[in-house]
Amino acid sequence: MKPVRTTCAYCGVGCGISARRTGPRSLQIEGDKVHPANRGALCSKGTHLGETVGLEGRLLHPMMGDAQVSWDRALDEVAGRMRSCIERHGPDSVAFYVSGQCLTEDYYVANKLAKGFIGTGNIDTNSRLCMSSAVAAHNRAFGEDVVPCSYDDLDCADLILLVGSNTAWCHPVIWQRIERARERRGAKLVVIDPRKTETAEQADLHIAIDPDGDVALFNALLGEMFERGVIDEAFLAERCRIPARFWESLEVDAGIAPEQFNRLAEMVAANERMITLFSQGANQSVGGTDKGNAITNLHLATGRINRHGAGPFSITGQPNAMGGREVGGLANMLACHLGFSENERADVASFWGTGNLCTGPGLKAVDMFRAVHDGRIKFLWVMATNPAVSMPDAGFVREALAKCETLVVSDVIAETDTARFADIRLPALGWGEKDGTVTNSERRVSRQRALLDAPGEARADWNVLCDVARRLGHEEAFAFANSAAIFREFAAMTALAGKHGKLLDLTEWADCSDAEYDGMAPFQWGGAHPFGQGFSTDDGKANLICVEPPAPRAADAQFPLRLNTGRYRDQWHTMTRTGLSAKLATHRREPLVEVNPEDASRFGLEEGGLARVETAQGASIFRVAVTGSQRKGAIFTPIHWTEAMSAGGGTGRLAQSLTDPVSGQPGFKNTPVCIVAYKPEWRAFLITREPIQPQTSYWTRSRIENGWLIELAGEGAADIDALLPAGTRSEASDLERGMRRIAVGDAEGTLVAALFVTRNGVLPSRDWIAGQLGEAAATPPEWLAGRPSVPMPDKGPIVCICLDIGEQQILKAINDEACDIASVSNCTKAGTNCGSCRPLIARLIGEARAHMQEAAQ
Repeated sequence: MKPVRTTCAYCGVGCGISARRTGPRSLQIEGDKVHPANRGALCSKGTHLGETVGLEGRLLHPMMGDAQVSWDRALDEVAGRMRSCIERHGPDSVAFYVSGQCLTEDYYVANKLAKGFIGTGNIDTNSRLCMSSAVAAHNRAFGEDVVPCSYDDLDCADLILLVGSNTAWCHPVIWQRIERARERRGAKLVVIDPRKTETAEQADLHIAIDPDGDVALFNALLGEMFERGVIDEAFLAERCRIPARFWESLEVDAGIAPEQFNRLAEMVAANERMITLFSQGANQSVGGTDKGNAITNLHLATGRINRHGAGPFSITGQPNAMGGREVGGLANMLACHLGFSENERADVASFWGTGNLCTGPGLKAVDMFRAVHDGRIKFLWVMATNPAVSMPDAGFVREALAKCETLVVSDVIAETDTARFADIRLPALGWGEKDGTVTNSERRVSRQRALLDAPGEARADWNVLCDVARRLGHEEAFAFANSAAIFREFAAMTALAGKHGKLLDLTEWADCSDAEYDGMAPFQWGGAHPFGQGFSTDDGKANLICVEPPAPRAADAQFPLRLNTGRYRDQWHTMTRTGLSAKLATHRREPLVEVNPEDASRFGLEEGGLARVETAQGASIFRVAVTGSQRKGAIFTPIHWTEAMSAGGGTGRLAQSLTDPVSGQPGFKNTPVCIVAYKPEWRAFLITREPIQPQTSYWTRSRIENGWLIELAGEGAADIDALLPAGTRSEASDLERGMRRIAVGDAEGTLVAALFVTRNGVLPSRDWIAGQLGEAAATPPEWLAGRPSVPMPDKGPIVCICLDIGEQQILKAINDEACDIASVSNCTKAGTNCGSCRPLIARLIGEARAHMQEAAQ
């Protein structure tokens, strides 16, 4: 088949993809060389999208409880329960929780149905957890949620500040642009982050601020620019409003060493072309909105906005978080960037032809689930997200889901942690099957196009919503024939944004034909610098906002550490999609708790051991990684592991549910926590073709070729027989070490499972035996040994997952005088495909140089 141009399913960079269908459920994936967001580049996740489009675990039919039902039966039940709930308890007893994974067309219909015709403001999105503090900061400063920059600004910036962003892992294609700007133009890079991430390791300056130290730093930095006369007085006078005593409010301690602060101030003063990229590390805070405004204050006061290479740039977490914001997917806004003033409400009601528009904002995510828990919300429809894992205080959220009178879940996967609580499950189309649009972080609208046939009875979310709306008596308002019709209506509705002084304008697409919609090329609304002619305030002036650093937190003897959370390079959210890829699993097979060496010694933790991490909300067990990259007094855990993938590693159970008072975004990054060593009586690993969920204190599973690798630990007797499939068994035991090794083969001599258990010995390497699953080349004695009879070269941990290049191969190239990333890539090919491993290669080069210098001395 001819390649189809579409858009990646993951982060808000919005990379274009050229995908060619090679079979019923197989794709060849390449970067779209003409898409302006990525120009052909892809990260590891996008590169391996083809590994995640199979039907394993898919929800293929409507389900009520455990019974398969027809679509008519399921939708009659959804509409009937919703109608009954509204009649008995009012419209605000109904809520929708949707997702940045939804396409704009899905989002628009969900928002129109909830706010316009059911009459409830209770529709919110998981984007609340990622970017809502940036939204609030934009609205306070600019009068509208508009990102004032473009990716092209990175190409001409002289100074790039990254705030709370591990860009090399979380937005690798943006990182590649930053790398090019540094190589070609000598752009300087500053990383402001409590952790020394792979991104921070590559910076010209890393400022390891205290958790929530951003406001103090940026206030002090702006105060220093004021003292140095770097302020743009003309821009301030013409284009900004300054609160009384604003400059006096900046007289604060920066919270970092004076020499570091002076170096940062010199770099900021010297470089007018300055971009500040900020992301979840800043947003996911109880003071996230203030952090965003502290950043915008600096850019406004210095006039570093509305020009090439300058501006505050919020990098979005999800593929369509921006599109959801445009159509009103957040509870505190109406569609088209409108609010709830009398005139705005009247215009929205008139456009939609409804007399039942909600009267005001609904409940934001955390408050929404509190309302489910206490019974105020009795009908909840969750769409394309997994709040039982991703919400803070996930244990409380699970209690709420269990209490909900009616829980409807629309998803691609049958058995998510959230779907297990559902009364009704509706099969949705996934990436590669859906058809619609997304908007990326730079306001660029791109098409996602269908590549594969709809599996089973799966349907588009917008189509399902329309069918429910018709059953509720709103057929005329939801008579959309296709996604193009929905986009036309939304585009026409953006005329209301212009009427109320907003910049969002898609009206040129209001009359597009289906063919024009199908052929839509990526376009950016608002242009490269949308506020060039004025801001979206009554007088066209931006607002500087007085923000204060948070008060220091008191010491807590019960929870003496602070928990930071975040993402891994090759995984996405709760691994519903990326967890199916054997390639993507090689980077981090287990969830690690990263601990500073001094804290590890203080709490009796060992590298590679296990630890129980506990907060006031809950507890989980993690594998320990002792690293100097983690700041003293804090630990870090990843967000991805679910109860479907592990018994430990549930970071969502740990995070507190405190929220930013302006945005309602939860503060995931700074939860009081304690940690203790967990010493199991036995440890084990299992390789098997089928995924299983053992009943042990600790287990995690990750995908390997032909099956799964499962790590286990626990107390008492290990129930071996329950873990292994039928087949021909070979077994070896070592009583002294409490070691037991069992391999299971089928009639053809193919390995179907292997289990290694020990009480006090050392378990063998997983790599070789995992590679034998489904193979018949080796013998049972080799299977039990966990290694081949003839030793093979040890590649070490995989660095480049695209080309299967290991750490030992990289180190050999360095020892053979490969002195930079380019020369290592020439020798090994590592880093030449998606480039996501390039920061790790740089780290290995730096470490090797340091060892060489020590040896020379």
